[in-house]
Amino acid sequence: MSNYLSETDAGQRIMRRCNELGSISVPGAGVTRLYLSQQHRSAAETIAGWMRDAGMDARIDEAGNVVGRYHSVSGGGPYLVTGSHMDSVVHAGRYDGPLGVLTSLDCVAVLHGRGRRLPFGVEVVAFADEEGTRFRTTLAGSRAITGQFGDDLLDAMDADGHSVREAMVAFGLDPGAVGNAAHRPDEVIGYVELHIEQGPVLQAANLPVGVVTAISGQTRAVMRLNGAANHAGTVPMGMRKDPLLAASEIALAVERIASAYPDTVGTVGFIKAEPGLINVIPGEVSLTVDLRSQVDGIRHAAFDELGIAAGNIAARRGVEINIDTILDLHSCPCAPDFVDRIATAVEAAGVRPLRLPSGAGHDGMAMSTMTGIGMIFVRCKDGISHSPEESVTAEDVATGAATLLHFIENFQGRP
Repeated sequence: MSNYLSETDAGQRIMRRCNELGSISVPGAGVTRLYLSQQHRSAAETIAGWMRDAGMDARIDEAGNVVGRYHSVSGGGPYLVTGSHMDSVVHAGRYDGPLGVLTSLDCVAVLHGRGRRLPFGVEVVAFADEEGTRFRTTLAGSRAITGQFGDDLLDAMDADGHSVREAMVAFGLDPGAVGNAAHRPDEVIGYVELHIEQGPVLQAANLPVGVVTAISGQTRAVMRLNGAANHAGTVPMGMRKDPLLAASEIALAVERIASAYPDTVGTVGFIKAEPGLINVIPGEVSLTVDLRSQVDGIRHAAFDELGIAAGNIAARRGVEINIDTILDLHSCPCAPDFVDRIATAVEAAGVRPLRLPSGAGHDGMAMSTMTGIGMIFVRCKDGISHSPEESVTAEDVATGAATLLHFIENFQGRP
């Protein structure tokens, strides 16, 4: 790691800002900072101020992203884009998203402190809505940057019946101008993101950082099972049409099928039984399925097998089933030369480069439609994320900052 970063204690500095940003939240456990909320506005203005202090031109764009530009030695672009997201899930931790924003900002501050400009500009983005918690608009911030923010996002509704259009107006944005947030492809030469791992691999390997090779594709579905609600005490076991028991078998099938495919994970995250009474056989059950894999063909094969298995289970138990696929995101490989460059930067920080996939989705999935992407993972305690228990160390953060700065300073041209 560079002497400058060691002397100025980058890890502690970045973590202090993560803590300060984490205080901008809906009251309650952890951090709750949703898209187009009052907390979003306050966080965006805070980050924009820090960007200006670091020598960047900064603004809140037409979608609510915060965009800071540290211009090239010639005074403009093109730009290597870096950053992460500033929104959160409900009761989140302080580092999922903000750590990448603030580490990127810190790297620019280091360059500015040295009076150094590069042959290209560096753009730091705090994406407004990666999690999609409020409107179920996953990757909305990065989709705006890449010109994919359409009516489907503007018309999305939150739980209170407010659309994104309405919320943008209340926030002080013009929904009709959201297209102006899009970047021209010729002004972007790459995207690199630092993020907590959200998994236990780096901890198990006793490594502070890792090199991401790909972001796994995702298939999400809602399965609805309809049986026959009836009295819990009067219907013999062999005569029941119980959708909850069918759903239980399907959940076990998710585990069995996902385990049979390489590098594939499957999760049933939600089950709801109606009417939900202790003395009534349920009449209707909904459950969600989330399948992920680095290889789209494997994921689709696993999902197809699950669909057949679920249909057979439902038929055997005499219940009807409907499967609604609500998300199908393709896998996103990182640019091979970015992977190699990040591995070199990790070695320069004195760490063995471990290459690993990301099972979680990231803004890089949208950014990859415009440019090559790379990702740096920072170890998080026990792999916990989306929780107030999320934890990193200042030493690991400093290593991540040194890795990112080395990548930026040694970056050459497009992938």
